[in-house]
This record gives sequence, C-alpha cells and structure tokens, in this order.
Amino acid sequence: MRKPVLLELNVVPCTFIERLNRFVALVDVKGETRKALITNTGRLEEFMTPGRKAFCTPKSGGKTDFVLVAFEDLGGRGAVIDTRTQAKAFERALELNLVPWLKDCRIKRKEVRTGKSRLDYLFECPDGEIHAEMKSAVLRGGDRGEYAMYPDCPSTRGQKHIRELIGLSKEGKRTMIFFIGAMPGVEKFTPYEKGDPEIARLLKEARKAGVEIHALSISLLPDGRVVLERPSLEVELREDF
Repeated sequence: MRKPVLLELNVVPCTFIERLNRFVALVDVKGETRKALITNTGRLEEFMTPGRKAFCTPKSGGKTDFVLVAFEDLGGRGAVIDTRTQAKAFERALELNLVPWLKDCRIKRKEVRTGKSRLDYLFECPDGEIHAEMKSAVLRGGDRGEYAMYPDCPSTRGQKHIRELIGLSKEGKRTMIFFIGAMPGVEKFTPYEKGDPEIARLLKEARKAGVEIHALSISLLPDGRVVLERPSLEVELREDF
C-alpha cells in the first residue's frame, strides 16, 4: 500500500562525522567537512556514530550550512531526527485528515501558555478543544525493533509538560500527549524507562488522569519525500512499573 506523502525536502546525502555540541554536528558533504544544525536535544547515540549515512538540507544564515534531518535506517529509508520536520509532517497529516485520533480537528493555536509551561498545540475539534504536547520518539527498541521510544535521556522539560497536562485534565479540560515515531518499521510506542523512569511513571499517571496518549510514525525516503508510515501506533505502558 502506497504511503501518503506529507513533505518533499531538498535533501543532500551526507556522512556523519561527530557531534560538536548539543546543536551542531560535523558532516561530510561531497568530500567537504561542513557544520550542520541539530534541532533534536536527545542524545541520539544509536544514530550518531562516525561514518553513518545521513540526510541534510541546505540552510542559509547562521553558523551552520545545513540541517541534519535524518539518518539512513531500515531499507535505506531515513529516521527523521529533525524536530521541525517532524512537526511539519504531523501538521500536514492533520491538514489532510490522516490522523484518526484527531479526525476533523484543526490547529487553533501553537505555543499555548498554560500555567508555567508552553504546550505545542491547542486543537479545535468537533467535540471541543484539546490541549496537546508533541514529543519526538526516535529510539528503537524491542526484539524486532518494533518500538519507537522516548526519551533517550532524562528530560525535566518533558516531565514538566506531562505534569501540566495532568493538571489541566484534572480541571476538566481535554488533554493529549502524542509521539512522533520518526523511524521506518516501528509498530508501537513505549516510554524508555532507562532513559527517564519518571517520564514512564508520569505517563501512567497521566493516562489514569484522563490524558490521551497517542503516537504515529513517519520516515524519509531517499529522494526527500517524508511519508506517513502508520497513522496510529499502539501505545504500551508497563503496568508493573
């Protein structure tokens, strides 16, 4: 079955050399060492290995020449690490009404101030508004690599967002956290307990408080097309945690 195309990017093949700091990597582009912007603050250690094939997009201005968008993964398709691309792909899927758990919804506002946090979205849906936060899940797990997981390191920001959603839910508001499993071949989402056990605990608390938890998956084709792999991933939270 043909996967829906969400975005078309001007990608340039590159080779990862090293991560200089949280936001900058060195990559090889056509034999030249160049600097590339990293928008994802996760450790991404399974991808950021010297010599790994990757995909960059050119950028103008600033201290970097490219954006590091994805790493080559299963079947030559790319695991999308760039959080801006993830967000744009999700928003396009929503616009095309391809997200079953947000059917006929639209984005009312972005960067919504709530308490001490800013949540990514306020959705307007046929049955009311939803305060929602999006997270990037680009850590693979499971015996067959079937899980997309988050986070790959401790995230106090992620903890704060989940607590904010729990509070809003207890006030009677409809709330949601959803994960972009930005890798080919994933079928389910689960929190990575070793990365941040508090996130795993909070997600269980959130579900009990009425926060909706969802996930979808995307990937990058070598020609630059970002496709919707699965519009809905099964969400697994360990009951014994």
